Amino acid sequence: MAASTLERPIAARPSTWFVWAGMTAFGVFLLGILGAVVVDSFGRQWFDTWLPEGLTTERYTEAWDRFALGEVVGVTVGVAALVVVISVAVGVPAAYVLARRDFPGKRAIMLLFLLPVLMPPITYGIPLATVMYSFGLGRTLTAVVLVNLVPSVPFVILTMTPFIEQINPAIESAARMCGARTRQVFTRILAPLLVPGILAAAILVLVRTVGLFELTFLVSGPGSDTLVVAIYRGMTSAAVARRDSSSRPCR
Repeated sequence: MAASTLERPIAARPSTWFVWAGMTAFGVFLLGILGAVVVDSFGRQWFDTWLPEGLTTERYTEAWDRFALGEVVGVTVGVAALVVVISVAVGVPAAYVLARRDFPGKRAIMLLFLLPVLMPPITYGIPLATVMYSFGLGRTLTAVVLVNLVPSVPFVILTMTPFIEQINPAIESAARMCGARTRQVFTRILAPLLVPGILAAAILVLVRTVGLFELTFLVSGPGSDTLVVAIYRGMTSAAVARRDSSSRPCR
C-alpha cells in the first residue's frame, strides 16, 4: 500500500506538456532572433539566401575605432563596479537595521525606499540632473555613479531585508554571549549566511546599472557615457547625418 502511494505516473499531464512546449518554442524563437542578428552583423550581403554571401569583421573594427568603444566599455565596467560595491556596502547594513529594529516611521522609510524602484526613472531623473548640474557635477563620472545609486541602494535594501529577517536572532544573541562584538557578529556570523542574498542583489544591481539609460543619459557626456548611452548617441548621430545628406540639394 505504501509503495503504491509513492508511485508516480510516467506520462505527464497535458498542462505540463503545454507549458514545456511553450517554453521550448519561446527559447527557439529567441535563439533564432539572436542568431540572425549575430550572423547579420558579420555578413556582407544577406537577402534571399540561408546564409550571407560572405563574412567580415570590418563593421566591428570600424565601430570600435569610430565610437571609441574601448573607453566606453571601460567607463561602463568602472561605473557598474562602483555602483555595485557602494550599493552593497550601504544597503546591507541599512537592511539589517530595518529588519532587526522597530522605530517610529519605519513604514514611511520603507515606502520612501520603494518609490525609486517603482517610479519611472525619468520622473525623478530630470530634477536630480538639475541638482547635479547646479553643483557642477554634470557630464562627469561622479554624477553618473551618484544617479545610479539612487535606485540601486533602495533595491539592495528591499532585496536584503527578507534575507536578514529569516535568520534567527538567537544566533546573534548566542554570539554576543560568547563575547563577540557587533562588527564580529556581522562579519563572521551574518555575512556568510547572507552571501546568496548579497550575490543576487549585486547581480541584479549590475544588470540594472548597465542597462539604465534615462538617468545616465541626463548627466553623462564625453568621457562619461556608458555603453547604452553611447549606442543611443551613435544611432541618433547616424540618423541626423543621413537626414542632412538627404536634404542637400542636388547639383
